[in-house]
Amino acid sequence: MRVLFVANPEKAHVLPMLPLAWALRTAGHEVRVACTPWFADVITQAGLTAVPVGRDYDLWELLRRQMHTLPDWSYRPEYGLPAPYDAAQDPAKADWDHLVKGYEEIVHLWHKPASFPLIADLVRFARQWEPDLVLWEPLAMAAPIAAEAVGAAHGRLLWSADAFGTTREHFLRLRDRRPEGARPDPLGDWLGGYARMHGGEFTESMVTGHFTIDQLPASLRLESGLPSLPMRFVPYGGPAVLPKWLWAPPERPRVALTMGVSSTDHGAGYEIDVQDVLDSLADLDVEVVATVAEDEQRKLARVPSNARLVPYVPLHALAPTCSLAIHHAGFGTFLTMAQHPVPQLLLPWDFDGPVLGRRAAAQGGSLAIEADRATVPAVREAVLRLLGEPGFRERAAALRDELRALPSPNALVPELERLTAAHRSPARRSA
Repeated sequence: MRVLFVANPEKAHVLPMLPLAWALRTAGHEVRVACTPWFADVITQAGLTAVPVGRDYDLWELLRRQMHTLPDWSYRPEYGLPAPYDAAQDPAKADWDHLVKGYEEIVHLWHKPASFPLIADLVRFARQWEPDLVLWEPLAMAAPIAAEAVGAAHGRLLWSADAFGTTREHFLRLRDRRPEGARPDPLGDWLGGYARMHGGEFTESMVTGHFTIDQLPASLRLESGLPSLPMRFVPYGGPAVLPKWLWAPPERPRVALTMGVSSTDHGAGYEIDVQDVLDSLADLDVEVVATVAEDEQRKLARVPSNARLVPYVPLHALAPTCSLAIHHAGFGTFLTMAQHPVPQLLLPWDFDGPVLGRRAAAQGGSLAIEADRATVPAVREAVLRLLGEPGFRERAAALRDELRALPSPNALVPELERLTAAHRSPARRSA
């Protein structure tokens, strides 16, 4: 079968999709990855075939432009998820008026500007290539438009906790209690307009797919009644070279410090004070390996003698050597460390990081501190607990076992073949 992956030009969204793309490829299926032109190198570096569609854009820059009341990108993002998706982290916000207003705003601020550059070209390619299955990350909403236009089966592949699906379930539950004629649906109306433009009608699958592939284990997922396929996360961070210093095991407990690449890729800084975190570890009998972008390294006033600063190191190679990881609660970072197993100190701030932080802390293998509360005393105390109390490593080992029990991408392929046959339209609308 022909499988088309679709994602916004954002590494944190795309890289978790690529192991499944290769699983399908090695099973004999044809695979293409649609992306904006400038992002094609990220796909081809992974040995996959990129399909440049539409015009280039930066997701963060689009958001900044839409939020025209803000002077520049140096503003501090709000804590956690934006409306309406904050209803997934705060049940009090699962309110009809909040959800409707939130969907109105997020369609205007996010979904429209991020999808519009891709839709026409993506539909054109889909009609030419006729994919049987389209797999899309949950912010790539041009994908379900194209899939419905050609009658392809399609599903979401998550790179976060499913705040999108959980919020939609809240919305539909509340909508069904409303009288006829008082059921506005800003997201459905917007998607429905494009569906009709290409010969179809809006269905809920355009919001949440025919099914959802979730790479989080059950203990970390948000509750949902959506059709879901669990899949084991396979770390992939792009081209990687193993440095010689990583060949030998560490002589002291190794602590990894990383804040990911998303912020610095887009010219933004970190939400935590890296200097404070380094200072909190300076007199401990540990070896700190900190992946800090060179621009951010230059902001540091001092580097402790027990710290090694590098711009990048492959996390899947670093993780097995670590006794502790400190990071921003990024999806890929967390799951890479969790596989070995490594207790983690999470310092989240924006989007789904706080949700994952709370779920991970409840699971027991991690501690979480909001980024703006990550003071020297707070970080130091948490680090000493995570290194000194055996219960954290025991719970981290339980999480590792839970991850290992999930189906691998290769094992998921037969189920995707079955679902494609079940959901693919027998009468394609490609003419």
